[in-house]
Amino acid sequence: MKITVVGTGYVGLVTGTCFAEVGVDVTCVDIDQKKIDNLNKGILPIYEPGLEEMVSRNTQKKRLHFSTSLPESIREAEVAFIAVGTPPDEDGSADLKYVLAVAAGIGQHMQKPLVVVTKSTVPVTTAEKVRKALQAELDKRGAKIDFYVASNPEFLKEGAAIEDFMKPDRIVVGTDRPEAEEIMRKLYKPFLLNGHPIIFMDIPSAEMTKYAANAMLATKISFMNDVANLCEIMGADVNMVRKGIGSDGRIGPKFIYPGVGYGGSCFPKDVKALIKTAKENKYDMRILNAVEEVNEAQKEVLFNKVRTHFNNNLKGKTFALWGLSFKPKTDDMREAPSLVIIEKLLKAGANVVAYDPVAMHEAQRMIGDTISYSTDMYDTLNNSDALLIVTEWPEFRSPDFEQLSKRLNSKVIFDGRNIFDHKDMKELGYDYYCIGIKTN
Repeated sequence: MKITVVGTGYVGLVTGTCFAEVGVDVTCVDIDQKKIDNLNKGILPIYEPGLEEMVSRNTQKKRLHFSTSLPESIREAEVAFIAVGTPPDEDGSADLKYVLAVAAGIGQHMQKPLVVVTKSTVPVTTAEKVRKALQAELDKRGAKIDFYVASNPEFLKEGAAIEDFMKPDRIVVGTDRPEAEEIMRKLYKPFLLNGHPIIFMDIPSAEMTKYAANAMLATKISFMNDVANLCEIMGADVNMVRKGIGSDGRIGPKFIYPGVGYGGSCFPKDVKALIKTAKENKYDMRILNAVEEVNEAQKEVLFNKVRTHFNNNLKGKTFALWGLSFKPKTDDMREAPSLVIIEKLLKAGANVVAYDPVAMHEAQRMIGDTISYSTDMYDTLNNSDALLIVTEWPEFRSPDFEQLSKRLNSKVIFDGRNIFDHKDMKELGYDYYCIGIKTN
């Protein structure tokens, strides 16, 4: 089977590469010539564990191709995935201009029957807009070519995307024609051999499923952060509370870790888009409004602890910051809590020296040289007045505390991910601040 994936960002590149891994002939298309040139050289635009090796292997086996030509790419394809960005507009709604531009382009150039699949996260009714955009271009050409529209939302966790795609806990496909269902079932057959379920449903339900899933996970995070803040006030230990409620099978242990708020490319924009969709249909998503409000406030919690410790005087002080990406195993800094913390520190007159295993180039692209960067986590500590831990990279979990003591101006740690035990830190003589535990 031959397929085309339009868009070589996070979703498109992972999707195309994983299909190629199971023997599908895949062409990934992007209008960015430099990005395509780099991909043909084996240079990836994103960091994702294991992806570079998989891209290289399938490119060498000539199952994975990269091109800027949509007409050539869809000529023989049976399925065309739309996997371009849907950034939030100023009002929070998903911007569909790139999705609809691709749909129009497909309509202009398709030569044979085709299943057109929205892989991008899109609001309910988008498939109908894609259908109309395609049909309008075919009508302009006077071409009578059958096509089918489907929705196939992605459920990929950054840092574990390959595992999620190759061994999915579910595959959701929205269709309204049996012909499209048959083709999609055939395409996904290699992923079903080990019992992974494929769930077919109507297209609006598939589109809503993605938003509902992300909104539920975001709700768990914000709820736990709210609980953590109350625990700290009341003298309870949020880690104990988390274990206590996480053992309840109806709740579970996932996504109830307190921290400095969620970020990334999915939760923030999808929560906003779902709220906006509801408003457009005269419904108020009261819980999600609160989820978003809690999350925005949570990104300031660590900074507020810093400001309180230093008696509202941060001018001229230097802070070491470990972690820039919104979570480990990715270089994604979209909506990252680190950006809010850095902005607050700089506005208060402080200096920041940061280290992240993979995200420093992305940080430089986004915020430039407003802060300093170090290629060694311990070098960030030199002449710093405190350490802030913002992302829970594994290498931060068991540091050399002797190095920390020698290099920091004072033994102060603000742990935004609760990776250390507060009792251990007290025994080591640190002023230690974390989330959801009253330590000072």
